[in-house]
Amino acid sequence: MEVAAQKSSGSVRSICKFPFWQSSHVEPSSSNTFQHHNHNHNHLDRSTTTTATPPASVSSVAKSLLPTRRRLSLDPSTKLYFPYEPGKQARSAIRIKNTSKSYVAFKFQTTAPKSCYMRPPGAILAPGESLIATVFKFVEHPENNEKLTDQKCKVKFKIMSLKVKGEMEYVPEMFDEQKDQVAVEQILRVVFLDPERPNSALEKLNRQLAEAEAELEAHRKPPEDAAPRVVGEGLVIDEWKERRERYLARQQSEVMEST
Repeated sequence: MEVAAQKSSGSVRSICKFPFWQSSHVEPSSSNTFQHHNHNHNHLDRSTTTTATPPASVSSVAKSLLPTRRRLSLDPSTKLYFPYEPGKQARSAIRIKNTSKSYVAFKFQTTAPKSCYMRPPGAILAPGESLIATVFKFVEHPENNEKLTDQKCKVKFKIMSLKVKGEMEYVPEMFDEQKDQVAVEQILRVVFLDPERPNSALEKLNRQLAEAEAELEAHRKPPEDAAPRVVGEGLVIDEWKERRERYLARQQSEVMEST
């Protein structure tokens, strides 16, 4: 009977210990916290000494579990479409919109800076503001007579965002100064389109490129109030000079009348 009691008490102790051991191996719901889970598991291990680093704060754990909130909306969202014209510089377009409630700066990066660039390479958008950026890429000739369907471009593009305090001048150095606040919005891959075979993606690209050119021309054109008035062939008349000439002419006429 005593042996049986010892066995039963041992089994009870083992059963009581099992749930605690199992609870230390419960995996979090997010894959982004894989390293954090391993860190906490080491603290629950029986071999851990009292000099171990204390676990992370509750706020940092909660922040790591939350998904990254995007500040920008991209169209297209995951791809950049280029007409396939080997030996030429092709153009793509992407609309970037600030969907947050604060001012946001964005920056463009590419794995091939020598053959690709974006216009503009970065800017600051007000809440709800958007623009269409144009992406330029040199299309290389195919190797071994590859077809368009076989073309695989390894070049990738990255759009990063940074929350700023308000309207200010854009400088790319701000992304280096606040690295911990920079978020990667999206990594875009290249997709080639056959310019001789019209499709919806190619039509949309042409519309966006036309809008981008119109926006660029609108920014280049000076306001009508600030533009100098041109008379004849390239003769620029300054408004103040014109007023002075009229004033002198009026004075001269008054003098002639008095004499």
